[in-house]
Amino acid sequence: MDSNLLEKYARTLIQYSLSVKKGDLVVIQGYKEAMPLIELCYREVLNAGAHPHVLMRHQLDEILLKVGRDDQLSFENPISEAVIMNADKILNIGGSSNTKYLSGVEPKRIAYYRKSGKRLNELYMNRVDNNELDWTLCMFPTDSLAQEAGMSLRDYEDFVAGACLLKDEDPVLAWKEVSKNQEKAIEYLKDKETIRIVSRDTDVSMKVGGRVWINSDGRTNFPSGEVFTGPVEDSVEGKIRFSFPGIYAGQEIEDIKLVFKKGKVIEASASKGEELLRELINTDEGASMVGEVAIGTNYGIDRFTKNMLYDEKMGGTVHMALGKSYGKSGGKNISAIHWDMLCDMKEGGEIYADGELFYKNGNFML
Repeated sequence: MDSNLLEKYARTLIQYSLSVKKGDLVVIQGYKEAMPLIELCYREVLNAGAHPHVLMRHQLDEILLKVGRDDQLSFENPISEAVIMNADKILNIGGSSNTKYLSGVEPKRIAYYRKSGKRLNELYMNRVDNNELDWTLCMFPTDSLAQEAGMSLRDYEDFVAGACLLKDEDPVLAWKEVSKNQEKAIEYLKDKETIRIVSRDTDVSMKVGGRVWINSDGRTNFPSGEVFTGPVEDSVEGKIRFSFPGIYAGQEIEDIKLVFKKGKVIEASASKGEELLRELINTDEGASMVGEVAIGTNYGIDRFTKNMLYDEKMGGTVHMALGKSYGKSGGKNISAIHWDMLCDMKEGGEIYADGELFYKNGNFML
């Protein structure tokens, strides 16, 4: 990626997304492929008077998942807990050499491993919900991500720059404008009691009264561009077909169809990866319930790239997540997983709030 764009990327992440202040302990996690961005973020943290600490990520958990005993899969690493409990800010930079490195792992092993991390995940989210920890997830463009998206590396870098508003003279100001525009949708939705989503093979409704709609404006996920909340757990009713493949641990689950009754999945099918779908839904009690419903607003993301950090923000889509709710939304669902799945709304899709149509064919009507 162009050095000027990378510098903007790092500056936006540290100054805007994480709002790093003097004295903060900032943990930066990433793969070796992302070292150019890691180094620039490290410098930005120092410039802010804070304390950077880098943890290099790897793909050795493939070995653990294939040959480890159950007690090794369920081991709670005290070092991981120390990071969660002591960091003020955590920056996770994705982008490795192989997005499919877990594709040969049995679905049951993946589900068990995720379930075993539940307590540490809850510690993490509790600190976030209590405003004790800020986090941001972003991606460094790599050949593997470009290949997944069906693009050359140069074209993918250009796509990332556009989605992240890095081509703007001042990306921080650009993201503040995104936040301002999305606040209009938040203002409209904040007092609504019910939401109904209608699209191809989809007619699903849920209660959202008393829940908080969140303006996701690039401060946690980067890029962002969505408004979301946690629906009342036992209120989800109806059916939904996810137009795009669900991606979990590098494995694709295609043509997912779910039927809900009293908040729980009672029917689930997929044309590919159905075994993993069922294993994930059975991870724990909360995995069969909806923890999040969201509307994507980032029209700079104009194609499906098989990377949900980008895809779930795509303008003209909605997504629902099975599993854990974000506490700040008022959601109460608890699970070891949080798995987003995407539904296209651009051709005939409609969303109603308290019976009033406010979104049609991929656009707000506000």
